[in-house]
Amino acid sequence: MNSTTSSCALALVTVSAAPTCDGRTRDYVRALLGPVGRKNGWQLAEHAGHRTPDGPQRLLNGATWNAEDVRDDLQTYVADKLGEADGVLVLDDTGFIKKGTTSAGVQRQHSGTAGRTENCQIGVFAAYATTSARALVDRELYLPKSWTDDRERCRAAKIPDERGFATKRRAWL
Repeated sequence: MNSTTSSCALALVTVSAAPTCDGRTRDYVRALLGPVGRKNGWQLAEHAGHRTPDGPQRLLNGATWNAEDVRDDLQTYVADKLGEADGVLVLDDTGFIKKGTTSAGVQRQHSGTAGRTENCQIGVFAAYATTSARALVDRELYLPKSWTDDRERCRAAKIPDERGFATKRRAWL
């Protein structure tokens, strides 16, 4: 990720966050964008210079925001600041290897990231790219049919009842 993309993400999240966050939002996003091996509360907090994960957890648990509104703001920002005639939309999926079975969408499935079948989640991403900049502009968690056919499992993972099965290709549309 280049500095333009990082600045774009930091600016967007800082503007979109509640004014009471007192720098926690910036710290959290910098940690997410930084060289942190596992993106869990403790590692993100340590990378941000916090003694405990209490601050970032308070931010995530207490902030009121709508992911689609933030996405829409980001897309507008990217179009306004990075838009160029040679810009293209790049679609790809990425696997996130998991050990458990309760994270939304986790199952044994092919992960291009791992290069084999693994227990993982699959994220479907859209990025805008030009010769001088790039930025992620959309995302969707792929839910395998085994998940969407099990509404109780979906409810336990806080997946809305109206969320149905869609192929990865359909998730991009």
